[in-house]
Amino acid sequence: MPEENKLGQIFQISLILHLSTKKAGLSDNVEDTVSYADVYETVKEITEQRKYKLIEALAETIATEVLENYPLLESITVKVVKPNPPISGHYRFVAVEIERKRGEAK
Repeated sequence: MPEENKLGQIFQISLILHLSTKKAGLSDNVEDTVSYADVYETVKEITEQRKYKLIEALAETIATEVLENYPLLESITVKVVKPNPPISGHYRFVAVEIERKRGEAK
């Protein structure tokens, strides 16, 4: 909606990172896994660097960027929730959830 582009929007984003955790589980070393703190910073940068008209576009951008930047990931599930959408009717939220595997996120 045009007013959302002017005023900004609130999103809730959740990710499921699919990767082998065995090495990290045995070593207890963050170097053997994907740091969720680093992934958070990547997603924060994505959401703050430009405006998105569609939550689908935001989800695709997050999936692509995270898969490209974290080679240990096999796939990612991204859910973008938009609370209280400005549409007629009574909705708590609208959402989109996608799963992308390495090599198909382009």
